[in-house]
Amino acid sequence: MEKTAKNNKRRFTGIVASIAMQNTVSVRVDRVKIHPRYRKRYRVSKKYACDYRKNDVALGDKVVIEETRPISRTKKWKIVEKI
Repeated sequence: MEKTAKNNKRRFTGIVASIAMQNTVSVRVDRVKIHPRYRKRYRVSKKYACDYRKNDVALGDKVVIEETRPISRTKKWKIVEKI
């Protein structure tokens, strides 16, 4: 998680998981956690519904998402750039 200097919005890098909805893209963000007792690293992922009006992303594309105002009940993120 990184925050930009001019605003305090969170940014994540993730992979496009679904493009089946209108104006919405589902992005999977993976991160590594460490077990508190055994110190083993394991991967956890979470899916975010992101607002995206253009139709130039495909499944598996790497994108950067940023926090925004609530657009709907589930959409509180938007795609900033495609990597």
